[in-house]
Amino acid sequence: MPTIQWYPGHMNKARNQLEDKLNLIDVIVEVLDARIPQASRNPMIGELVGQKPHIVILNKADLADPVLTKFWQKELQKTANYVIAMDSLHNTNMQGLIHLIKKAGSAKTKKFEDKGAVNPTIRIAFAGIPNCGKSTIINRLVGRNVAEVGNKPGVTKGQTWLKTKSNIQILDTPGILWPKFDDQQVGYKLAAFGAIKDTVFHADDVALFVLELLRKYYLNDLIKFARSNKEELEQISNPDLLLALTDIYGMRDDYDRFSLYMLQRLRKGKLGRVTLDRL
Repeated sequence: MPTIQWYPGHMNKARNQLEDKLNLIDVIVEVLDARIPQASRNPMIGELVGQKPHIVILNKADLADPVLTKFWQKELQKTANYVIAMDSLHNTNMQGLIHLIKKAGSAKTKKFEDKGAVNPTIRIAFAGIPNCGKSTIINRLVGRNVAEVGNKPGVTKGQTWLKTKSNIQILDTPGILWPKFDDQQVGYKLAAFGAIKDTVFHADDVALFVLELLRKYYLNDLIKFARSNKEELEQISNPDLLLALTDIYGMRDDYDRFSLYMLQRLRKGKLGRVTLDRL
């Protein structure tokens, strides 16, 4: 399995800036991709959280396997104070998130209210890997497009304080990856769902990796995408299947082009509701 590594300088800078502002933060909100809830957990964020109230969002839950999303919610509750599944693009469960933020920050607000403060502000920091939907969630909370959104990593470049109508102040931070993937499957999953720039890896390697997991866990979805049947798929290897799909989709031996097309379809949920992380 060829190595995938991606850690540009601005990510290290973002981590240091977040660490510098931790004393101002009341609640850490960590955004994960519900399709890869384990692979999209940045271990550095866990180190930064410390004893602060911690909310984990399983975002893009509309694109993930609903059975496994429920499983991961329970699993993540072992290490986070609160876990919530969301579809930020379609604005689902936003009130639930606001409720959790106020609940997580209640100790701080009570302390200030006891001193006579009215509607004290809760300061939260959003953190997560690139392209996990963090900016979309922030825009929903603020009520307008203040955080730049893009279906690619590296859109958010700096840290910004943003105000909401709910007495919540938000620190938006760029997506942060960690310096080294000890398990290369983590890098491949991050690449498959767009957390790493497409120019950094070989698309056909990641496409083959995805085909193997689809064959193992989502065979019916793969059959539909391949316009084939179970018997035919059982008799063909993944490399040969990639070649066949390139022809089926009219790309004439342009394997890189088809591989990127396939990954884009995967990211948009056109290959079914899939979750690639399993315990």
